[in-house]
Amino acid sequence: MITEKLELPGLINKQWLAEWDNVHFGGVNREKPQPHFYIFTIKSNVLKRLSKVYPRKAEKGRKDDSGIQRRHDPDRSADIKKYVHGGFPWSELSKSQKLNPDNDNLKMPGWLPTAIIANILAPNTQRGEHTLTDNDAVIIKNNVNSTCTITLPQNVLETSWDPTVAPIEIIDGQHRLWAFEKDEALDGDFEFPVIAFYNLDIAWQAYLFYTINIKPKKINASLAFDLYPILRVQQWLEASSEGNQVYKETRAQELTEVLWSNPKSPWYDKINMLGESNSGLVTQAAFIRSLIATFIKGLSNKGLGGLYGSIISTVNDNWVLPWNRPQQAAFLIYIWESITSELKNSEIAWAENLRQISSNSDQTNDEAFISRFSLLSTDQGVRGILHIYNDLCYRQASELGLFDIRWEDELKEDYIDTKDVNKALSLLNTGKIKNFINKLSKEVIKFNWSTSATPNLQEAEKQNQMLFKGSGGYKELRRQLLVLLQNSSESEISTAATEVFQILQY
Repeated sequence: MITEKLELPGLINKQWLAEWDNVHFGGVNREKPQPHFYIFTIKSNVLKRLSKVYPRKAEKGRKDDSGIQRRHDPDRSADIKKYVHGGFPWSELSKSQKLNPDNDNLKMPGWLPTAIIANILAPNTQRGEHTLTDNDAVIIKNNVNSTCTITLPQNVLETSWDPTVAPIEIIDGQHRLWAFEKDEALDGDFEFPVIAFYNLDIAWQAYLFYTINIKPKKINASLAFDLYPILRVQQWLEASSEGNQVYKETRAQELTEVLWSNPKSPWYDKINMLGESNSGLVTQAAFIRSLIATFIKGLSNKGLGGLYGSIISTVNDNWVLPWNRPQQAAFLIYIWESITSELKNSEIAWAENLRQISSNSDQTNDEAFISRFSLLSTDQGVRGILHIYNDLCYRQASELGLFDIRWEDELKEDYIDTKDVNKALSLLNTGKIKNFINKLSKEVIKFNWSTSATPNLQEAEKQNQMLFKGSGGYKELRRQLLVLLQNSSESEISTAATEVFQILQY
């Protein structure tokens, strides 16, 4: 036998506008509701007994079914039960994974704070051919100061109690209740918050169910990482099956699409989005991989992380840069715009050589940036640029005032709005970050960005450029760029490059 007090304290929540009096009430199952509902808490197993939320007996006819209780999905209830006892992502681990001590820190509280929506039936209410008796009814007494007392049936705690009509109908939350046994003894307390209407007609119950479950628009999963940036660095989410995909892969794809689609981006219409062979352009997949490996990477054991994917270890509070999607995209556009702008105004030898050997008559594209002989438009070149700008800005995040660049406006949930990106670009075009990026770009273009296939290369140059081929080329290109930057006459550039070089132990 379970134990529970028979009187529960509650609150009266008044929620009725005068204009609602003009709603058409009356007719079949549309009686006018009370102008308030009740809020209280109750043990999960007791609420289950009161609502009779458990599989129907086969002998009960459908004519006794009010139609409010949803069909039971046992798998869903089982998932909720596992979540309650172990939280997320522990509840999704296999038995062998749960036995691994390394996963012990993935166990979390299994809170279910969302209220159960219920309807308390008045005595003598009929359901099918049966009637709720006075002895089985839940009685509500309205007190002063918007409080109430909810009295449960006298015999509700008896295991033999089995009313023909349950005194409470569950409008929303059945599967949460199905996760508990009606006579289950839990080690500790697990109460459900309940919002209960009184004697609400079935048509209004159906209306509530629709507006709660069908009408609302779910939040974009990627947007959640902007509303709560700390989610980006939560170990429990990283360990979950969808953790990396939800943020890292999805965000990298979103940012790549903005680079390709925004007219202000140097990569506008210059990324191979469909993976076509022989296009001569860096592919979308390569760009996504490079963003995940740089700006969206987690914190490494060497202390270098991604500006968009890890805590900033150089900040006293080890905090996450709270930039949203438009800001992140704008910063990438700003970096590449700075590089191409410096390149366009430069007559550096390697760039002039690429312009001279190109047969492309399109004057809108700088062949030093976009051509089959430019490393800048290859997988290795993109990765190298993203590594350098991420690593140096990561080390200088506080000095550059990155945390001071704030966003106050509402964000579009379903997509990254071009207007938002352009606004974010304007926020970057001032102050320390502008000067640092432009200085860094002046140094970066001094590097020889010719590919090994470029005509007229000296043999020594050709051999050096061949080092950037293959998977080992990423590391070598990053190393040589850092060597170049360490010799910069700009002290903030050389200092930051030296720090990164030492951290990477090159």
